[in-house]
Amino acid sequence: MRPGTAFAYQDKGLPKKLLGGRSARVVVTMGMPAFAYRWFFFSHAIRALNRNVLGFVGFRPIRTTFFGMVENASAQKRQSWLARMRAYGTKAK
Repeated sequence: MRPGTAFAYQDKGLPKKLLGGRSARVVVTMGMPAFAYRWFFFSHAIRALNRNVLGFVGFRPIRTTFFGMVENASAQKRQSWLARMRAYGTKAK
């Protein structure tokens, strides 16, 4: 996310977004339940990342996938998560 690669300074106004036309998916794994992070903590760190880093350089849309309680997840649950991520990767352009 360096100047000249992700954005360019202009004479006036905001920097030019050089990574426009691309989408992003942020995948978050955590020890707490994902719904708790979303509802009680309002996904504050992810919202900041999306707005202040990815959005700043032009990514749009930015999608987020949360996987919570990962240390207690069964092998079957982990495999379903991997299959989901594989499907997202297959659909990516």
